[in-house]
Amino acid sequence: MNTDQMTAKIAAGQGFIAALDQSGGSTPKALRGYGVEDSEWSGDGEMFGAIHAMRSRVITSPCFGSGKILGAILFERTMDSEVEGKSTADALKARGIVPFIKVDQGLADEADGAQMMKPLDKLPALLEKSVANGMFGTKMRSVIKSANPVGVAAVVAQQFEVGNQIADAGLMPMLEPEYDITAEDRAAGEEILLAEIMKGLDALPEGRKVMLKLSIPVKPGHYTPAIEHPNVLRVVALSGGFSTDEACDKLATNPGMIASFSRGLLQDLRKGQSDDEFDGTLGKAIDQIASASIAG
Repeated sequence: MNTDQMTAKIAAGQGFIAALDQSGGSTPKALRGYGVEDSEWSGDGEMFGAIHAMRSRVITSPCFGSGKILGAILFERTMDSEVEGKSTADALKARGIVPFIKVDQGLADEADGAQMMKPLDKLPALLEKSVANGMFGTKMRSVIKSANPVGVAAVVAQQFEVGNQIADAGLMPMLEPEYDITAEDRAAGEEILLAEIMKGLDALPEGRKVMLKLSIPVKPGHYTPAIEHPNVLRVVALSGGFSTDEACDKLATNPGMIASFSRGLLQDLRKGQSDDEFDGTLGKAIDQIASASIAG
């Protein structure tokens, strides 16, 4: 797939984006969920080798290339690795799946009810490498924890600022100002968040598009104005801690949003499953998430 083909697939495809981008801090938990105990690996090399083996098993499963998965978000080490003798990006493209790369370097300490991204000092080199590896787009996460207008505005401003750097490098930025689903004031905060997002979208250079990755809102259809904005390629939803069933039920009430789930996709997979069991379990999750993504 070339860039135009990948753009068209993400813009209009019927399906969802898989999040396979667990990084250093979240990898041990992901491995435990998969049935790999901490005692089974030693050091970062073995840890990342174990998680890549899991991701490779997912990517090479017959159901992963069913056409219901439009894209996949990767961690840098996954991008640097191979699947069946091909770069991970090429292995995904061979299955009709558009590759994205996680580019943030973690979260800063909370201030004004939000956690912005840590300084992205490695971003220029990572963008250059990502372009060379044939990646289509990027993803970067901030977290909003309360309806503090100052914190929300700061998070969104940073997301758009870095997003413009990414777009200038020739990649599609996926902005992710996640709203903590446990926040008691989330409904009010999402009103502030939408207003700030719309300001950022209106300020983009003419013809520039971005993607948005957002928590499934309290109010169904809340992000419709962003979905319909001419500078938005696609709006995707994170599961945010909801179970697969909860996330899919809530997503189905938001026409125009598609899933970009991690835990909701992988939560029932286990290392000890036979290939048939693994493929059946993954296929069931893919079908459920894809159905919720096209429900609107």
